[in-house]
Amino acid sequence: MDDATHTELEALVGDWLTVPDLAEELGMSLRQVRQMIADREIVAARVGERNVVAVPASFVQDGAVVTPLMGTVTVLSDAGFSDEEAIRWLCTPDETLPIDGAPIDMLRAGRKTEVRKRAMEEAF
Repeated sequence: MDDATHTELEALVGDWLTVPDLAEELGMSLRQVRQMIADREIVAARVGERNVVAVPASFVQDGAVVTPLMGTVTVLSDAGFSDEEAIRWLCTPDETLPIDGAPIDMLRAGRKTEVRKRAMEEAF
């Protein structure tokens, strides 16, 4: 991803959690958080001047990863999305959604069915 694309993604997401911040937020060790990223339970991107691994803060709710996130990431991955593309899709506001905001806002509200349906449509 080029610098302009990185900057655009960083701006779109806004608030990011680095691996140490995420570990603290989830009450886990750094190793456990890195394993979650490796297992794609949560997706991350390299951001900032130091190019650190971070996840959108909106992917965490009440001290845990948003429950339906992993399955949605799997659907997007099956559609050929990279981690950065999945983050962009999840965080891009969509005025056609039944609630204001982006797909991640729908997931946070417990409305995974509509989001996954739209994610599956991306594959075709």
